[in-house]
Amino acid sequence: MTVWLAIDGLGLIEGGTTIIDSATLTLSAQRNVVLGPNGAGKSTLLRLIHGLLHPSGGRIAWPTSLSQAMVFQRPVMLRTTVLANVEYGLKLKGYATAERRRRAGESLARVGLEHIAARPARLLSGGEQQRVALARAWALEPELLILDEPTASLDPASSREVERIIDEIAASGTRILMTTHNLGQAKRIAEEIVFIDRGRIVEQTAVEPFFTLPQTEAAQRFLQEETP
Repeated sequence: MTVWLAIDGLGLIEGGTTIIDSATLTLSAQRNVVLGPNGAGKSTLLRLIHGLLHPSGGRIAWPTSLSQAMVFQRPVMLRTTVLANVEYGLKLKGYATAERRRRAGESLARVGLEHIAARPARLLSGGEQQRVALARAWALEPELLILDEPTASLDPASSREVERIIDEIAASGTRILMTTHNLGQAKRIAEEIVFIDRGRIVEQTAVEPFFTLPQTEAAQRFLQEETP
């Protein structure tokens, strides 16, 4: 498979504390999930990759330039309608009004929310807001979708719906890079697992070997602690 992301010696130091420590990684799988204990640096790593944070050292190389979108655990909703929220990213990209409306409507239909397009987005439930955020990202047709714990604050039914949407986005050809605290979800979504511990990437492998025979003590300990 073709490598689409290469990280070499990536580091982030804030206030004298090392948050990401000489991370080296190459990604070629379509569906990648980053796992690790709380505070390990998962979200920070994703923000560095997306360009929201600037590294203290090392480099991020994109062998092939990829258009990106990112969805957070708690999505930001503008004080306007659901449809206008989805149109917003398209407007920033310079799409004409008619094309924005068409693409936003199609994207809302794909996430099952076209019937509430005229509602104020901030009055929706958490699960609905996350689906709006996914529709907003999907409307841009990104080549890479970065997801930071997209179901962490959702009930089981909403989580399943978000997973379904992620599956459909991946099936459309978009690469997925996400973090999750849910091991079952990681098994269902990932082709490859990246395990980070104390700011260091210590293991990267296909999903099945990671869960059946992790190669590092840190990963073994993590799975033992996280498995009921």
